[in-house]
Amino acid sequence: MIAYRPSRAPGYAALALLALALAAGFLPVLRMGLEQGIAGLDPYVFRVLRFTLLQAGLSTFLSLLLGLPLARALARQSAFPGRALLLRLLNLPLALPAIVVIIGIIEVYGARGWFGGIFDIYGLQGILLAHVFFNVPLAARLILADLERIPAESWKLAAQLGLRPLAIWRLVEWPAVKSGVAGAALLIFLLCASSFAVVLTLGGGPRATTLEVAIYQSLRSDFDPQRASMLALVQLALCATLALVAQAWGGLAAGWPALRLQPKRYDGRSTTARLLDGGIVLVALLLLVPPLVALIGAGLFHINPSPLLLRALLTSLGLGAASAVLAFVVVWPLAAFAVRSGGWRKVTSIAVLASWIVPPAALATGWFISLIAHAGMTGLAAFLVIAMNALMSLPFVARVLMPALAQSAEAHDRLCLSLGLAGWSRFRLVELPVMKRAIGLSLVMALILSLGDLTAISLFGTQDFVTLPALIYRQMGSYRFDEAIGTALVLSALVLAFSTLAERWSDQR
Repeated sequence: MIAYRPSRAPGYAALALLALALAAGFLPVLRMGLEQGIAGLDPYVFRVLRFTLLQAGLSTFLSLLLGLPLARALARQSAFPGRALLLRLLNLPLALPAIVVIIGIIEVYGARGWFGGIFDIYGLQGILLAHVFFNVPLAARLILADLERIPAESWKLAAQLGLRPLAIWRLVEWPAVKSGVAGAALLIFLLCASSFAVVLTLGGGPRATTLEVAIYQSLRSDFDPQRASMLALVQLALCATLALVAQAWGGLAAGWPALRLQPKRYDGRSTTARLLDGGIVLVALLLLVPPLVALIGAGLFHINPSPLLLRALLTSLGLGAASAVLAFVVVWPLAAFAVRSGGWRKVTSIAVLASWIVPPAALATGWFISLIAHAGMTGLAAFLVIAMNALMSLPFVARVLMPALAQSAEAHDRLCLSLGLAGWSRFRLVELPVMKRAIGLSLVMALILSLGDLTAISLFGTQDFVTLPALIYRQMGSYRFDEAIGTALVLSALVLAFSTLAERWSDQR
């Protein structure tokens, strides 16, 4: 039978749209960078690059230092009370916006916090603490998934041979997780190297500035597009290299899939092993729980339902919905093309990684230069925020849609070919009914990412155009911390509501 061949026009249009957005961001930066030449690489650029690499490297090391033992403890102790609750707790840092978690960290470790005075929260220490809070759960989840893929026969053989814990680690566990550890390290390093909200709020000054924040300061504070373009080129080279390497190690986008139950293990039964694993879990809880408890405890009494809060809430929802729809419209034809053409899968996987290969601040620099030169920023802020948030969510939308669309194609292509169904008719009558949960999950995930974004709104926002994350940052900047923590609680409740919906749909998909 003749294979089903959908029209290639929508896929070409989606690729052309992505190419246009990337060219509009990259070409002005490249032109201005080439005009400066080597002279643009002044000591400030190298100082920012060194700090970017330093904080990303230390954050990655510390995250794996706790994340790997935590994953192993959760894998070995599958029956301890509260394990399921702890697994759900590990999802929270992955879902909560960075600005919300930062509020909780300041409430605990800041000058007037629970443990105020232990160390200076602003600077490298605060940045590392926030990054470890976010990335320990990510590392633990990724490594735990690898540990749970070890066949049950391996554990039976290890028990029959009487292997000791060190031998089990060397012969059974490490071969299964070593590639996952390397991939997790690359992913965490990339996330920390392109971190914006954490460094912007906890950096504490020019001595603790990353490339992403330095670009923002050059554009919005110093109005120095030339320096911003050189910083953007350096960041582009760094992030593109890391993104492509991390993709080769298994991909960048992580959704909310339910963690599978592990096969039965026979190790970790001794009192020493249980105490050691329990101590590791306790350390993780001491890291994760206090900021969340502080946020809820203080935020409940400081929610100010003002017109500004309501306007920011509606703006966040409107921008998030528009970004989600745009991301879906771009990814769908690419996914439909890729699942039926093996040669296009590589192109599609690179295309949806556009926001990782060309980081948001670098992309925004080119857009900023182009718009200032030709059209100005007035009236375009909303469209730019929507476009950037949509680009940032492309990998996550593709992660959900492509497997579901591949299953649908395998099940329905022949029937649709015999009935002459194609295009909109096929989408309405076939894909939409059978993929409604996958489609809904992809839209909700894109919406969640947009709700917590501070990068795009900081670069393109105006005094009257504000979202919930931008409102939190403004309240912190004007020393209205009580109002900021109330707004953060509103944002976290909104994001967690959508995250719960996404998790349920993921379980039922």
